[in-house]
Amino acid sequence: MGEAPADYLEFAAARSGPLFRTACLLTGDWHLAEDLVQETLAKMYRSWRRISRAEAPVAYADTVLVRSFLSQRRRRSSTERPSDRLPETAAPARDPELRMALLDGLARMTAKDRAVLVLRYWEDRSVEETAQVLQLSPGAVRARSMRALERLRALLGDQLADLTA
Repeated sequence: MGEAPADYLEFAAARSGPLFRTACLLTGDWHLAEDLVQETLAKMYRSWRRISRAEAPVAYADTVLVRSFLSQRRRRSSTERPSDRLPETAAPARDPELRMALLDGLARMTAKDRAVLVLRYWEDRSVEETAQVLQLSPGAVRARSMRALERLRALLGDQLADLTA
């Protein structure tokens, strides 16, 4: 294919970190997150000429990431995972027990519910941004967010009450 265009390399370098963070939250697995980011960047590279002329390549990358995640979840024939925990990070957490409980709860949710919760609440995106990335209507995002939060609360049960008390 030749050498990558300079603007693609700049874009990939700038967006790899944020894409990886989102991928970690979506997959719950550091290794799968790396694979997901690589798949996203490869798809972006193949269509870079068209994408770079678009007004929002960052939004396009977010959409590719989430859609690739959802597609992988549909394709997976086994639940084998290299690791069931994210590695500890150097960044200080206000409440590591609450964070781990939330990550565990997210890991037990469906892929679409997890995607909605990660984008809306962990990534702090608007309903409209989330709807665009997931290709849903804003009303569908609101409804799915509400139901997914109820499911997460039910999954965490007393554990959440103990951690937030």
